[in-house]
Amino acid sequence: MDKVIVDGHVAVVYSPGHGAGWSTWNQEYSTAELIFDPGLVDLVLTSKEQEEIVVYATLKWPDACLLGLSDLDVKWVPEGTKFQIGEYDGHESVIVFDEEDWFIA
Repeated sequence: MDKVIVDGHVAVVYSPGHGAGWSTWNQEYSTAELIFDPGLVDLVLTSKEQEEIVVYATLKWPDACLLGLSDLDVKWVPEGTKFQIGEYDGHESVIVFDEEDWFIA
């Protein structure tokens, strides 16, 4: 799986706005494919036109729910860090595993 890594941090694409989650609403695709895709990362970081992102996603993932594309963002996570994508009401968040913030039963 290709990932964009800069200065020891991995780019993770997620949709922080309410309405529809990018990776959490597209479970027919691999979550890793949706959040690490280098082409999508590049477009989210550089594209001035939302339509470019929509065209790219439509061609790459033809059956995907595209509602979460309107507010995609990139979070930089330290390489090797455990994390997950959380979702509430379409609002996705990148939750980094941190021993200080997690409980163990």
